[in-house]
Amino acid sequence: MNIRLSDITENVRQTVSSALLEDIGSGDITAELLPVDKNSTATVITREECVLCGTAWFNEVFAQLDPTVKIEWHIEEGTLVPAETKLVTLTGNARSLVTGERTALNFLQLLSATATQSRKLAQLVEGTEIKILDTRKTLPCLRTAQKYAVTVGGCHNHRIGLFDAFLIKENHIAACGGINAAILRAQELHPEKPIIVEVENYSEFCEAASHKITRIMLDNFSQEDLQKVSEHSSKIPVEISGNITAEEIKKLANLRISAISSGSLTKHVRAIDLSMRIV
Repeated sequence: MNIRLSDITENVRQTVSSALLEDIGSGDITAELLPVDKNSTATVITREECVLCGTAWFNEVFAQLDPTVKIEWHIEEGTLVPAETKLVTLTGNARSLVTGERTALNFLQLLSATATQSRKLAQLVEGTEIKILDTRKTLPCLRTAQKYAVTVGGCHNHRIGLFDAFLIKENHIAACGGINAAILRAQELHPEKPIIVEVENYSEFCEAASHKITRIMLDNFSQEDLQKVSEHSSKIPVEISGNITAEEIKKLANLRISAISSGSLTKHVRAIDLSMRIV
C-alpha cells in the first residue's frame, strides 16, 4: 500500500525535529548578527526542472522554529515545473528565515529529486499495467519521506520495512533449506502477511509458483528465462529486479509482468538545485 501524507504526520514532525536539532544545536550564532526584531521576505526558486515534493517537511521546519512565519506556496505538490520557477514566499522574522533555510531546503531538494526521478520512470510504463516499485535502499531515517516522494512522482511503494511483508531471498532460502521450506515456514509464522519470493532462474520460478504466494521476484533473469516466465500459466504476479535501467524498462514493458522494482528511485537521486534569497 502506498504511503499517504495523512498517515505520516507524526513521522514528519519527528524527522524535522531531529533535523533541526542536528543543524542548530545550541543555537544559530550567525543569525545573531541580524537585529532580533527585523522582519524580512524570502523566496525559493528552483534552478532546474523538477517535480515539487516535500512541502509538508518544509512547512514543519518553520512551524517548529517560528510559527509566526507566513508561507505562501505558488506551486502545488506534485507539479512538474521548469527551471527558474518561484516555488514559495516566506515572510517573518529574519533570524528565523535564515536559521530554517538549510534544513527546509534539504528536505525539499531531496524529496523533489526523488519525485522527479520517479516521474521519469513512471512515464516509461504509461499505458501498461506495470507498476514501478521502490526498494529499501533509502537514506537512513528518511525512508518514509522518500517513499512518499516516490508516490508523488507516480511510482509505487514496495514493502516499507522488514515488518510488513516477507521478502524471501537467496540467503533466507539457503538457511531454511530451500524455497519450499522457506515458504511453508513463512505461511506458518505469519499467514496474514504478504509473501514475495526472489528467484534466480526458471527452475526456481516454477518451484515458487507451485505455492500460493503474493508475488515472485525475478532477479537478473536472462532474456530466455524471462520469455519462459512470460509464457508460463502461473497467475501469480511477477516482479522484475536487478540493476534495471530506463532502457531495460522500455523493453520489459512488453512482457507479461506486474511490477518492476528499482533502487534508483531513492539511492541514485541527485538533489534538485534550489535557492532561497531574502528579498
